[in-house]
Amino acid sequence: MSVTLRFAPSPTGQIHIGNARTALYNWLYARKAGGRFILRFDDTDSARSTRAYADQIEQDLEWLGITPDEVVRQSERKDAHDRAAELLREKRLLYPCYETAEELERRRKIRLSRRLPPVYGREALKLSADDRRRLEDEGRTPHWRFLLPNFKDDPHQPERTLVTWDDVVRGPQTVDLAAMSDPVLIREDGTYLYTLPSVVDDIDLGITHIIRGDDHVTNTGAQIALFNALGAQEPAFGHHNLLTASTGEGLSKRKGALSIASLRDEGLEPMAVASLAVLIGASGAVEACSTMDALQERFDPAAASRSAAKFDPEELRMLSRQLLQQKSFGEVEGKLAALGISGENAEAFWLAVRGNLENLEDAVDWWHIVQTGPADDASLEAEDREFVRAAFELLPEEPWTATVWKEWTSIVKSRTGRKGKQLFKPLRIALTGRDWGPELSDLLPLLGREGTLARRP
Repeated sequence: MSVTLRFAPSPTGQIHIGNARTALYNWLYARKAGGRFILRFDDTDSARSTRAYADQIEQDLEWLGITPDEVVRQSERKDAHDRAAELLREKRLLYPCYETAEELERRRKIRLSRRLPPVYGREALKLSADDRRRLEDEGRTPHWRFLLPNFKDDPHQPERTLVTWDDVVRGPQTVDLAAMSDPVLIREDGTYLYTLPSVVDDIDLGITHIIRGDDHVTNTGAQIALFNALGAQEPAFGHHNLLTASTGEGLSKRKGALSIASLRDEGLEPMAVASLAVLIGASGAVEACSTMDALQERFDPAAASRSAAKFDPEELRMLSRQLLQQKSFGEVEGKLAALGISGENAEAFWLAVRGNLENLEDAVDWWHIVQTGPADDASLEAEDREFVRAAFELLPEEPWTATVWKEWTSIVKSRTGRKGKQLFKPLRIALTGRDWGPELSDLLPLLGREGTLARRP
């Protein structure tokens, strides 16, 4: 069977960099194994799932460089979920429960007071047909639980039942089913919770590996039992460490924290986002990979730490700057043209300014400075203004070469006695309207002698 992995977001909000970490782990694992990658929308929550969010997620993944081999919508597979539920009922592995949330909480507290694990006591299994009829006549509708295989003969006498797997990320793992409550698979209103549709779809789609956050480790034992109850071999599981904000707070889709859309709108490089999402919280150094192939070479799921990794947006911006400033003109030519930066000087301009950019859109400001005149970010003191006027009288004649800046400043230095910051800063402000920026030796040939003289204060 071909290696097949999936990313299964619920389209109830924008995905964030933590979600992207899971998507990339599965995507890169599939690529490395020469397998398939499926994007499956777990959209059975009709009240909160929207097509707009699903479309946004597809766009975000495409921006990151993730292209699925197949897109599946869980909401279109209800018949398969219903058939699986009926099979479990026939096997007496899915049973109706009528307790309210308040009743369950009361029982949980009683068990805790008796120093017993706070798991569901399977009281509903003791209900007779008449009991169930009476409860339904009172207006109660059941939720349905999956009977875990953690007993020999009597479900009210659970025994230590270990489920083990060799985790793709964490290595050998063990979960005791006796320490778990029978999971609810179907709500009172008849809608499915996450577990049953997910397992059914994983079976039908031929998923061989599931990589997800380590907050799902304890769920895995019950899900393996459900795979087996439906007559299927469970896939291999992997659980990577989670990303948190720099404060330690968990990321949330619905809060929009560090969403991929917001990072894209900020102008960050997609490979910077992908590199940090994959490499943070692992044993190696976090470096900006310029291509997905390079990131694939670095990807090692087993290198992930057991502890959560704190995400620092400034580290992401640093990686993005590194990638952007290394790009050749050919790599950005089309994007620059879309921003209005083109023509015979476009390449020289890019090579001159790229080292001073936070994001590609920043190049527009410098293009305007070169093409139309200085910015208004800095101004000259009266004494410096007189110095600059005198300096402009000493501009070399054309033709101008790459050495014109050095020639000009050498003349100005010898005539005025100024040097260092006192020499260079006023000239920079006069030429660009800023006291920082690209090397003036690179900008001056772009301005030309006439364009430079036009900036004389």
